[in-house]
Amino acid sequence: MQVRNYINGQWVDTFKGDALPLLNPSNGEVLGDVPMSTFDQSREATFAAAEAFQTWSKLPLPKRMNFIFQMHQAMVDNHELLAESIAIDQAKHIAEARGEVQRVVEILQMACTIPALIQGETITGIANNIHGRVTKAPLGVFCGVAPFNFPALVFGWFIPFAIATGNTFVYKPSSDSPLFMQRMMQLIHDIGLPAGVVNIIHGNRTVVEAWYEDDNVAGLCLVGSTPTAKAMAEGCGRNGKKAMLLGGAKNSLVVMEDAPMDLLIENILISGYGSAGQRCLASSNIIAVSEIYDDVVERLVDASRDVTVGDAMNPDIFMGPVINAAAKKRIEGYIQTGVDEGATLALDGRNPSVPKNISNGFYVGPTVFTDVNPEMVIAEEEIFGPVVSVMKVGCINGALRVVNAQKMGNGACIFTQNSYYTEKFIEDADVGMVGVNVGVCAPHPYLPFGGIKDSLVGNNKVQGKDAIDFFTHNKTATIRVVDPEGGTGAASKDNSVRSCVAN
Repeated sequence: MQVRNYINGQWVDTFKGDALPLLNPSNGEVLGDVPMSTFDQSREATFAAAEAFQTWSKLPLPKRMNFIFQMHQAMVDNHELLAESIAIDQAKHIAEARGEVQRVVEILQMACTIPALIQGETITGIANNIHGRVTKAPLGVFCGVAPFNFPALVFGWFIPFAIATGNTFVYKPSSDSPLFMQRMMQLIHDIGLPAGVVNIIHGNRTVVEAWYEDDNVAGLCLVGSTPTAKAMAEGCGRNGKKAMLLGGAKNSLVVMEDAPMDLLIENILISGYGSAGQRCLASSNIIAVSEIYDDVVERLVDASRDVTVGDAMNPDIFMGPVINAAAKKRIEGYIQTGVDEGATLALDGRNPSVPKNISNGFYVGPTVFTDVNPEMVIAEEEIFGPVVSVMKVGCINGALRVVNAQKMGNGACIFTQNSYYTEKFIEDADVGMVGVNVGVCAPHPYLPFGGIKDSLVGNNKVQGKDAIDFFTHNKTATIRVVDPEGGTGAASKDNSVRSCVAN
């Protein structure tokens, strides 16, 4: 198939740049081509969005919201089609792909509450006949970049909030997983969204670099690695663009002596090996107190050994492949680094056994390191694969020191039944998202999603009120009410009025 750009309400069948092959990671087969769009094509998309903004931003809010309602219903009606698109090119297990689509359905439900959340404020009686009003106004064109691992979720984080608040959007899906957005964009087209409100452009950083000095662009959004987020922040800062940039993660899961063990192991498997560990919510570091360390290791290794690996469309397996050959090579390189650093490789996921008909896929099996110390590379850097490192600490304070020393501050969880441990961890863990007796958690769409430190580079987190604040600005009006019968009366002698007007 030919992956296409979508600009100004039309699918673009031809392109002027190069193309990359789109592979199915489960078997290595070529699915089609992805265009590497040019600088000029990127500018065509932002120009179309800028033109559409002139009328879209003036459209009454109920009419804009009607498109959000229809978008929600389109996702509900095409749930399986959208999930299959994720399982094919991103190779997320079909059950997880269904879960991702369902989460976006819930995000759209939250977006349907925007009219209640976008309301402004009014202060009366600032001075005689002087009132103040604050309204939330759209800014213009926003552009967003999605990673390969959550093609649907990131769409949900960016586009519904941007367009419901009156902005228009240019979206660059990952070249490794564009199929979801091809199908989603067709659904959006079919509901009759006006031309130019949402545009799709494929390519590499040439597309993004065209946005930095583009006067039509008000702000940029990203979910990606920390180095990419920092590079985009620099481009946005030079040119006065708003920036909502979510970077990398290295999440910790703390295990206290009273942890519910069956629940613990279940959550490590789901958050550590779900999506083959290719997500910002993967439980990478397991930090166990000494009293329970040996039990955690034994149970985790045994359970990990039973994890089945194979084609993402096979409902009988637990974990699919990683995204491509480069990712497989990088993850295997980290495994070797862990061995070289002196950690114990309790379970080696390199070259797992898979059926011969999918042997050309990009598979890495569950991998468990024990005897890991926090200074090791495998404990510090984001591996983005199904690799888990287990560390031993003496107490909750030791666990918190390990968590807080991490440069990235995305998420951390604690497993305990002790309320003191719970409250101390919530208060003292230096991360943006905390969980208790859950795998590294994805907050509900009503709540903000995002980390701190090197996991967030920019102005806002995604979801909830944070998203609305990012895609709008506060417009302040100072209003003098003048008597139509004439005369200013005492108002002209009021020093507070003079000060208000002069300032």
